[in-house]
Amino acid sequence: MLPSAGEPCRVLVLDDEPLILLDLEFAVEDAGCKPLTALDLVEALAIVQNNAISAAILDVSLGQGQTCEQVARTLAGMGIPYVLHTGDLDRMDEAVRSLGGTLVPKPTPAAVVVARALEPLAIRQD
Repeated sequence: MLPSAGEPCRVLVLDDEPLILLDLEFAVEDAGCKPLTALDLVEALAIVQNNAISAAILDVSLGQGQTCEQVARTLAGMGIPYVLHTGDLDRMDEAVRSLGGTLVPKPTPAAVVVARALEPLAIRQD
């Protein structure tokens, strides 16, 4: 679901590390979009259900054995593009590898992560 005309794009940012989340939040704002941030799976799912989201940046490993898989599958079902922002490329299980989002390894500068997340939106507008 895309925001109505005249509204800024909304980008879900899910990361369990507050400093990374804050860095990405500022980069989303710098890109002219509104960040919707979540530190855990429950928050992220609530944001997805209650907001028009244009794109998402998802940390794969959320601590306590949780991954972003449920959020990624929900977004994919809605046709919303997302990037998987992870430092665990070597340790990810096949279920997460099969999610189909664009993989962006940590550490990558926040502005680059946001640009990768917004790439599909630029293509849609062309």
